[in-house]
Amino acid sequence: MPEGGPEIPHIDKVLHFGYFFGGGIIFATWILIWKGTSSKFVFRIAIPLAILACIGALDEYHQTFTPGRSGNDPFDWLADVLGSAAGLFIANRFHPLYLKFSSR
Repeated sequence: MPEGGPEIPHIDKVLHFGYFFGGGIIFATWILIWKGTSSKFVFRIAIPLAILACIGALDEYHQTFTPGRSGNDPFDWLADVLGSAAGLFIANRFHPLYLKFSSR
């Protein structure tokens, strides 16, 4: 008897990407509110991406100790990093547009 529906290949990569995409948007928005849009690339992209990449690596390591999970998958970590980068980019690209149109 099926336990949860059809098996979708690599759905875990999509979930990793989506989770860290949201995290990247939230992190970038917080930094944009705190530092502003004129802050340096290092504060807006590089440091948040490094932090989120470390969180993804720790998540993969943690999964090795979780029953029923497999950890240390470099492609899960890559999905984490790509999702983070995409979220950071989207937030940094659209936050100034939001400020422009919301001030009317």
